[in-house]
Amino acid sequence: MCQDSERPRLILDAGTGLARATALFEGNPLRGTILLGHLHWDHTQGLPFFPPGDNTASRVRLIAPAQGDIEAVLARMMSPPHFPIRPAQLRGEWSFEGIEPGRHELEGFEVQALDVPHMGGRMMGYRITHRGASMAYVSDHGPIEAGPGPEGFGEYHEAIMELTRGVDLLVHDAQYTVEEFWPKAHFGHSTVDYAVALGIRAGARRLVLFHHDPFHDDTQVDRILEHCRWLASEADIEIEAAAEGSVIEVNALPSPFPPHEIHGSRGDPGFAGEG
Repeated sequence: MCQDSERPRLILDAGTGLARATALFEGNPLRGTILLGHLHWDHTQGLPFFPPGDNTASRVRLIAPAQGDIEAVLARMMSPPHFPIRPAQLRGEWSFEGIEPGRHELEGFEVQALDVPHMGGRMMGYRITHRGASMAYVSDHGPIEAGPGPEGFGEYHEAIMELTRGVDLLVHDAQYTVEEFWPKAHFGHSTVDYAVALGIRAGARRLVLFHHDPFHDDTQVDRILEHCRWLASEADIEIEAAAEGSVIEVNALPSPFPPHEIHGSRGDPGFAGEG
């Protein structure tokens, strides 16, 4: 994320798509924060393949949901014999920190962090605001763990509503169609129908479908998007699918301030991972 035309200084998640964000830095190092929603591999494996971070001149603050020594937890997948170096051996100045629920100031943005249901480890969603503009980023969300909810695809629990209510942009897990969901419900993801219903219920201005299933090709994603727009045809919400190379301007209405840019990709919206 960045303000106006500056280089990104707040990056959400660090999956393999992080390498694509290198072009945004034009050879310059990252001097900012990487904020992880959780520590699953598909949201962390881009860290050693991101030259702006692995740079002698970089200054990187890596933050993840608190769970002991964050560098040590990351090193379970990134250290010999699985990988040549540990996270702390990345070049530049790196710090590894845990974040707890609450409101935080990161890189000039106000960030609200809350725990949301997802299988296999602590997961946080984030609401990010600046100059009246707001976005919610909920990359992996298994609302069925909180109860079936009114439609049977998951509960609209207190945390998710607090994160998403009235946001200008909602980037939300939309991995499965309704037909795909039940055999995989225990994986901890959402249906596209839940994402749309959440966006409408929350009064979000714009919904970006994110965390596409790796087996969905572009044609299927286009069909899913058409279905979602049909579901929301009577609601005042814009819906699109995350796509590689997209730049999304986030601005509150009305506002005299310039928009903020969020760079992303389909399958791996540059914030994060693919699965």
